[in-house]
Amino acid sequence: MSSSSKTDKKAAVDAAAWMFNVVTSVVIILVNKALMATYGFSFATTLTGMHFATTTLLTLALRWMKYIQPSHLPVSELLKFVLFANFSIVGMNVSLMWNSVGFYQVRFSKICNVCNLSTVLTWDLQNFPSTTFQIAKLTMIPVSCFLEVVLDNMRYSRDTKLSIGVVLLGVGVCTVTDVSVNTKGFLAAVVAVWSTALQQYYVHYLQRRYSLNSFNLLGHTAPAQAGSLLLVGPFLDYWLTTKRVDAYPYSLTSVLFIVLSCTIAIGTNLSQFICIGRFTAVSFQVLGHMKTILVLILGFVFFGKDDLNFHVIVGMIIAVAGMIWYGNASSKPGGKERRSSPANSSTKFQKLETADADEKV
Repeated sequence: MSSSSKTDKKAAVDAAAWMFNVVTSVVIILVNKALMATYGFSFATTLTGMHFATTTLLTLALRWMKYIQPSHLPVSELLKFVLFANFSIVGMNVSLMWNSVGFYQVRFSKICNVCNLSTVLTWDLQNFPSTTFQIAKLTMIPVSCFLEVVLDNMRYSRDTKLSIGVVLLGVGVCTVTDVSVNTKGFLAAVVAVWSTALQQYYVHYLQRRYSLNSFNLLGHTAPAQAGSLLLVGPFLDYWLTTKRVDAYPYSLTSVLFIVLSCTIAIGTNLSQFICIGRFTAVSFQVLGHMKTILVLILGFVFFGKDDLNFHVIVGMIIAVAGMIWYGNASSKPGGKERRSSPANSSTKFQKLETADADEKV
């Protein structure tokens, strides 16, 4: 196969992986919104545990059918990953409770209303000090960059760094309407951001370090996450909502929505691992902000020009231009590459193979 054919095939697979992640992420948000807002199943952490339990069942079935080959992941690495991932989930849930999600939540509530869903929030965010949760999401990119520079010895060109700045500027102009912060919400957001960045970095690191594909890694991590979240989830959800998951009035419709949510979550979990494995955590975050732009566009489609003002249009244009610039800059030689480590370096990350550096954008 010629070099150009390989490049075209890789680009097609990359695009398919990203679209798979976008579609499953948007659909599961809509399903969870219906489940939590319309049917009152406000047990987010427990539901996430169910998601990983369902994913575990799939990986076990695929392993039994010999579609997943045996692989090895040290227990110490697994424990670190689960710690980061669970702190990410808990941190996000607590941060959403202690912060107002402002513009993003208001717009999403409108979209849910068009879909005949109740706009009642999981928690009454109006009772909490106002802030914009989107600010925390914006910090994910610089934190992920910091981790790659420090832990993975990554080097970014000037154009790549500038393009990331343009993306952050554009998304910020689109979404940030309130910068007030409360102490508890700020601390929860810090925990959520750093643990999420570490978790996403570790997905990419473990796949390369131990030659694991997405299903292999899910087969190792999903059971541990399912067990820990199902154990801790009911207590955390009771603390956040003062409601008990065992006292919830289950109905046929709500159970069907839970099953649907768990089924879609398999695709969401798998697509995240595929995308981070192919793109790295930073690129995954940059591309991930396209979901925010899609939410804004969806709001425009449903609500017309009244829901799309000048600063939102300018922000979207800036963000999309930044994403295109980032893709261009990071794919050029020297745009984003792993620097060679000194021979006497003691860091464990020098063991990582560098042959795939040019393939990960």
